[in-house]
Amino acid sequence: MTIKRKTPRKNSNTIGSKIGSISAAAPVKIALLGFGTVGSSVARVLAESKFSGIELTHIYNRDVERKRTSDTARCVPGSVIWTENFDDILNSGAEIVVELTGGLIPTEGWLRKCFVAGKAVVTANKQLIAYRGASLSRLAEKHNVQLMHGAAVAGGVPVIAGMLQGLSGDQITRISGILNGTCNYILSRMEAGASYAAVLADAQGLGYAEANPSADVDGVDARAKLCILSRIAMHAELDPDQVATQTISTIEAIDFAYAKELNCTIRQVSRAQLDGKLVHARVAPMLVPHASPIAWSHGTQNMVVTSGRFGGDVVFSGHGAGGEPTAVAVMSDILAVAQRSVAVQLPVRRRGVTGEFLAPHYLRFVVDDRPGIVAGIAGALAKVGANIDSLLQHPGYPKNRLPFVITTEACLTSTMEKAVASMAKLDFMLERPLCLQILTIDDKTE
Repeated sequence: MTIKRKTPRKNSNTIGSKIGSISAAAPVKIALLGFGTVGSSVARVLAESKFSGIELTHIYNRDVERKRTSDTARCVPGSVIWTENFDDILNSGAEIVVELTGGLIPTEGWLRKCFVAGKAVVTANKQLIAYRGASLSRLAEKHNVQLMHGAAVAGGVPVIAGMLQGLSGDQITRISGILNGTCNYILSRMEAGASYAAVLADAQGLGYAEANPSADVDGVDARAKLCILSRIAMHAELDPDQVATQTISTIEAIDFAYAKELNCTIRQVSRAQLDGKLVHARVAPMLVPHASPIAWSHGTQNMVVTSGRFGGDVVFSGHGAGGEPTAVAVMSDILAVAQRSVAVQLPVRRRGVTGEFLAPHYLRFVVDDRPGIVAGIAGALAKVGANIDSLLQHPGYPKNRLPFVITTEACLTSTMEKAVASMAKLDFMLERPLCLQILTIDDKTE
């Protein structure tokens, strides 16, 4: 179905196949793929900001009539053509296609057709860029058009642009930070005393979390973003499926109480560190010292800390979730393409991935109290060569379901995984021990 709301005003000037400089005489034509939260925000920014020389001409969406008659479509000019047929976009005069539909299929095929047709693409599709970004970039370059994806990580925080243009002269060896605003909202609310279930329901009501929140809380969303940043900052192409993840859904209020006693908080941390031809990468809830910038991020804020050989640490921070912040990043990419800005291109190599880190660990147990519990846990740790650093136990809990915490000295991830598997089999253990890494400022990988 194709809907034409009003006959477009004819322009006597012909738009060339190449995107030229912005001018009133030859506006750069834009087509939107997707009119959801971000797509409608992009349309509103376009309408209210009145960027000279940029014209929205087409909008694609499934069930297009419902979208066209929605309240969010009131900002869309009457000349815009609405369609639910992608071929209408491909055959249009649009020079920049803005992809905001998400997913890999059929989106990847659509973008490849756009490149062959000589159309530049701006996208916020993190999964597509994480899995197919390198090959899509090569195809875009082959056809002398651009692929821009500044909105794929951290929404309105210009972390990708900052890395490409501001840090390309450094040798980035480590990335760490908070890449999922939904998880940060949940954990920072839990830090203030709320329960996981209550905050998750609240996040879903506010539109921060989907009805099925697994992509956020299990680390899949942040993993894709970490892979994108690794390719840009460290020139390391990673297979997202090989990056270790850990859910935040097992975190409880008592963990924040113990974390506070250790001068820490808990955040979902994404980190990647270059080690020769190998990249150590992980997305997981971790104890973060209050002195770390990562601990300062609350609500839906995102934060990325890069560590460079020459420039040291650089911090990017801001609100990463929501339609409007993401729309800002999309519009910035549109303007960059329209003005023929050229991104720095550096060689990217495929790298192997391991989830191995050397770090102290936090272990929270729930046990049926009896003599010999600490000895049993200490024995399991000793068998793998791990040492106890401290033991914390708050009073007031029933002995038949007693929670307490042990922290360990630094050891490898694989070492602690073996110890946890052994401890989970002890007859006094009521549930599998919760194991979290403790982030340290100068943590090592091996």
